[in-house]
Amino acid sequence: QVQLVESGGGLVETGGSLRLSCAASGNIFSINAMGWFRQAPGKQRELVAVVTSGGSTNYADSVKGRFTLSRSNAKNTVSLQMNSLKPEDTAVYYCNAVVVLTTLAKYDYWGQGTQVTVSS
Repeated sequence: QVQLVESGGGLVETGGSLRLSCAASGNIFSINAMGWFRQAPGKQRELVAVVTSGGSTNYADSVKGRFTLSRSNAKNTVSLQMNSLKPEDTAVYYCNAVVVLTTLAKYDYWGQGTQVTVSS
């Protein structure tokens, strides 16, 4: 019913930058919140950044000041600009969206994940 398509990611050296993008499509009435989570090997999935439909943005303490999340409500997209990357940012990054469908049912959707690797 809803697909999240991610792009970006890859390999970068410490201090470098990457940009992740995510586009939602399907039977979307509205998106309550959209953002990014990440999961490093052997660790639990954790919130990186999320933005609500009202524009309120929350960041993990570990990325504040380095990552910036932007959203286009009209296009149902979010982008995560990641600067000053550190080896500890290495993880699989997942796009997430809390979507209200055209049926008015609400569901939580995930992208397939994109690898970000920061070399030291």
